[in-house]
Amino acid sequence: MKIHYPNGKKYTPVGNDIIKPQKKNSYSNRGMTLEDDLNETNKYYLEFGKAVIHKKPTPVQIVQVDYPKRSAAVIKEAYFKQASTTDYNGVYKGKYIDFEAKETKHTTSFPLNNFHEHQIKHMRMVCEQQGICFVIISFSETNEIFYLAAEKLFMFWERMINGGRKSITKQELAINGHSISLGYHPRIDYIKVIDMIYKFN
Repeated sequence: MKIHYPNGKKYTPVGNDIIKPQKKNSYSNRGMTLEDDLNETNKYYLEFGKAVIHKKPTPVQIVQVDYPKRSAAVIKEAYFKQASTTDYNGVYKGKYIDFEAKETKHTTSFPLNNFHEHQIKHMRMVCEQQGICFVIISFSETNEIFYLAAEKLFMFWERMINGGRKSITKQELAINGHSISLGYHPRIDYIKVIDMIYKFN
C-alpha cells in the first residue's frame, strides 16, 4: 500500500515507524510486539484506576481502493492527514503524559533517525507546558527496555544536529535513562519510573 505525507511526499518507514513482531522473549514466550505490550500495560493501568493512557489514532485519508472480491477491499493508496506526533498520551495523577515508543534490532546503540523533526518539536512543546514527556526504547534482540525523558533525548538530538554522534549508545541510555524490567502485570511498568522521578508516591 502506498502512503503519503500531507504534502504529497511518499512515506517511507524509518526504523520503528512500523513495529515488526519481536522474537519470542524469555519473560513470557509470547513473541509480542512493543506496541502490544504497551497497549496491555495501559489496559492494566486503566482497569485498576491507575492512569488513563491511550494510543493515538493516526488519521489517514484513503484515495484508492481495489476490490479483488466483492467481500474484500484492498487499500492501494492513502495519505496521512497530518504529521504524526507521538504514540501515546493521557493523564496520571493530574499530569499530562505524552510519549513515543521506538524499537530497534541494533544491540549496542539506538539510531536517532528513528525520530522525526516534527516529533521532537511536539515533545519540546509538551515539556514547555510542564507535561511529562518521554520515550520508551526497546532493544528487541536483547529484550532490554529503557525509559528516557524527553529532556535527555533533546540533548542527544542536539549533539547529532551539531555534527556529533547519530545514535545513543546503550551505555548512555543506562546512565541517562531508566531500565524497565519486563513483567506480567503490568508488562512494561513505566508508571513506576514516573513515580520515582517525580516523587508521586
